[in-house]
Amino acid sequence: MDAPARAPLTPLALTMGDPAGIGPEIALLAWRDRQRRALPPFAVYADLDLMRDRAALIAAPVPIEPVPNAKTGASCFTEALPVVAIPLARPARPGVPDAENAGATLLSIRRAVADVAADKAAAVVTNPIAKSVLYQAGFSHPGHTEFLGALAREYWPGEAAEPVMMLAGPDLRVVPVTIHVALKEVPGLLTTVRIMATARIVANALKRDFGIEAPRLAVSGLNPHAGEDGALGTEDQEVVRPAVEALRAEGFDIRGPLSADTMFHAAARKTYDAAIAMYHDQALIPIKTLAFDEGVNITLGLPFVRTSPDHGTAFAIAGRGVASPASLEAALKLAAEMSARRLGATAP
Repeated sequence: MDAPARAPLTPLALTMGDPAGIGPEIALLAWRDRQRRALPPFAVYADLDLMRDRAALIAAPVPIEPVPNAKTGASCFTEALPVVAIPLARPARPGVPDAENAGATLLSIRRAVADVAADKAAAVVTNPIAKSVLYQAGFSHPGHTEFLGALAREYWPGEAAEPVMMLAGPDLRVVPVTIHVALKEVPGLLTTVRIMATARIVANALKRDFGIEAPRLAVSGLNPHAGEDGALGTEDQEVVRPAVEALRAEGFDIRGPLSADTMFHAAARKTYDAAIAMYHDQALIPIKTLAFDEGVNITLGLPFVRTSPDHGTAFAIAGRGVASPASLEAALKLAAEMSARRLGATAP
């Protein structure tokens, strides 16, 4: 008997990010690369004049087609970049962030998530935001990840929404247990329960979204040399190790706590499918060293797929036509692959 036909993937919803940053121009460059890089169809949720002006500024002539949502943009994607209009409060200047436009930045994200909830987009891909600019406008979340978790609970009431940040590149996937907090706060936030919850979400995502049937996890210690048997801190013995042992008793293929300084060389990376680190820089330094131009930020634990380029707004080079779309293109391709696995669709 023939296998059932797989439906084509609905286009992705790409947010504009901070309009003064490089998000708008790398979206334009990604569309220009669509055939050469075999990119999935996407629509940008952004101000129409912003996209036209930025295309002219960086000498990237890209036709713009207004559309009501990502799904309706499928028919025009080969000929024009579909744009869902999200008006700015006032024109954006490259490299000059403006808190007056924070509302449009957040609305772009909200509309993209709402369209996924309404089956008008397959996944959300977010361009970089500047949290300091959003804070000036009253933004109450520590970052993108936490805001997306709140939107998930709003649009998918009753479904689990425990956002976990993963950074992924060609040779490494890594997850920090604590994210956007001061280093001095990390020991107090780490608990055995929190580490176990993070590991479960990671293992489930590796199965569902990455097609890894038997995920292997490696867990770092908090302290140098994973505490050196208590000589350099007791958290690894009292908090991290009990989490690893309990998960192993549940049947997880998991090791740790491991010394973080020996976890990320080539031979070590071959022994696991994802590394779980205790804090932000412990996770992000290795991935950005190995795959700065290809790294992808993924939010696990949500009822929808979300990816993002693994870099910031790059205000210093915005509007100069030198920004690389490579990380965004990797994020678009990964979002399409993850969505296809979830939905039983055919990724481009």
